[in-house]
Amino acid sequence: MAYKAIVIGSSAGGLIALKTIILGLRKDFMLPIIIVQHISPHSDSFMARYFNQISPLHVKEADEREPVRSGHVYLAPPNFHLLVEEDQTLSLSVEEKVNFSRPSIDILFETASYVWGKHLIGIILTGANNDGASGLEKIARAGGLAIIQSPESAEVPIMPMSAMDHCPTALILPLNDIPDYLNKINQ
Repeated sequence: MAYKAIVIGSSAGGLIALKTIILGLRKDFMLPIIIVQHISPHSDSFMARYFNQISPLHVKEADEREPVRSGHVYLAPPNFHLLVEEDQTLSLSVEEKVNFSRPSIDILFETASYVWGKHLIGIILTGANNDGASGLEKIARAGGLAIIQSPESAEVPIMPMSAMDHCPTALILPLNDIPDYLNKINQ
């Protein structure tokens, strides 16, 4: 299967989990990665700057109407939903919160599944709510690959457990195994 993009959702404990994945990817990793990490609406761009300094991949906050490019990692800006448009550009929205969150993992996952269908990989990481569970289910129903961080390896297991309830066909992997798995897919 030729995958075209990866979407990742994380919440409580996500900074460490995302660091494990991003730093575990090879420098020639080409699949674009689009991430929603639940953060305070008043946060600055620390995460993007931090990851861009330590990662061999180009990491940045997503901009409105920005084309999705290979080898890039895009983070949802604070207090904006991040969506993927049909023309494979990113868009930002300040519509109502979904699952008490803006950015919402479900919104990213659902819009990305419409665009890439079976060519999409969705990953749910650590977190303390159920955001992303229904979006991951949509990715799986569209034929995409659903991956969930094993609850035992999650700092907060609620989000992975909720995703497992919604998406029983998902691949469950310990956090440290996810980057190696993605590197093999990207060969």
